[in-house]
Amino acid sequence: MNNFKLAAGEAFPGVTVSDLKGGELNLAQPTKPHDWRVVVVYRGKHCPVCTRYLTELNAFVPKLFELGIDLVAISADTQDKAKAQMLDVKPDYPVGYGLSVEQMQKLGVYISVPRSPEETDREFSEPALFVINEKGELQVVDIANAPFARPNFDSLVMGLGFIRNPDNNYPIRGTFG
Repeated sequence: MNNFKLAAGEAFPGVTVSDLKGGELNLAQPTKPHDWRVVVVYRGKHCPVCTRYLTELNAFVPKLFELGIDLVAISADTQDKAKAQMLDVKPDYPVGYGLSVEQMQKLGVYISVPRSPEETDREFSEPALFVINEKGELQVVDIANAPFARPNFDSLVMGLGFIRNPDNNYPIRGTFG
């Protein structure tokens, strides 16, 4: 059992996955002109909650961009499964696929074993969300072990707007000890 979890304020680990549009996605590196990044880890095509959540994310991309934040979503799915799911999602953000067990462990996410071959054909990550600031540090960490435990995007975007406002001088929270 892997008990490693990423901590707020730590450097986000170097993890690179394949991009559905070709090439690779370095998860820690936002695209210019953005200097922050949200990384959404989702379970995969077998999860209808994921499809709904990823579809809802589209509405928040412009709001995140206004805050200087870009967004990527990633899973352990194969390219074929990820492409099939994205036909329903129609994402306005990059989607990576093929997370390995080792990469999932490096991210500190909960990893599940399929209940049956009908569910999926490989180990997969439970939901997680990471917000990486301009220093490459984890500003926000949300790691869940169930598909229905995910941050509300209205609240997240509102909070990120507060954090990004220099007048608020808001630190990374949860760093004691």
